[in-house]
Amino acid sequence: MAKKFSIGRQKIKIAKIERKNHLQVTFSKRRSGLFKKASELCTLCGVEIAIIVFSPAGKVFSFGHPNVEGIIDRFFSRNPPPSNSSTLHLVEAHRSMTVCELNFHLTQIFNELEGERKRGEALDDMRQASQSQFWWESPVEKRGFDELQQLKDCMEALKKNVNNQANSILIENAILICHLLVLMDTGPLIS
Repeated sequence: MAKKFSIGRQKIKIAKIERKNHLQVTFSKRRSGLFKKASELCTLCGVEIAIIVFSPAGKVFSFGHPNVEGIIDRFFSRNPPPSNSSTLHLVEAHRSMTVCELNFHLTQIFNELEGERKRGEALDDMRQASQSQFWWESPVEKRGFDELQQLKDCMEALKKNVNNQANSILIENAILICHLLVLMDTGPLIS
């Protein structure tokens, strides 16, 4: 069996994505990856991080360990971190555990959201495919002149076929009625 060769992961050109839906998908995936890496950095190194991101749609997303507000306040006031005490370590350990759990749940929700988005796209593709398969379901306003001409020809051919079938059924029924009338006029065949 011949071995298939793939080109593997390719380096992408770093430039703004023009298609709006691709832009939103990329933003969502990259944002969750960035937040996940920040969470890992907090866990591994015990650092405090705050990230604030504005989406292309203008929505704000933030990640902070232990929380965004505390880190921003420290940044603007240039205050050193609070003194170490055993109680503070316990509180910090609890916060860290809670942040890890929340990040895990956030990642799960993002994955579910991505799955639902893909399922929605698949349903849209199926709907579009069914519209192209059943020409009578697609909107006439979205068709070009050539498609409308083809649709007109199909409708006329359909009308002709329906008329031919209806005439054929009428003729068969008329013949059956004539046979019945002849049988009724002649009386029973067996005496």
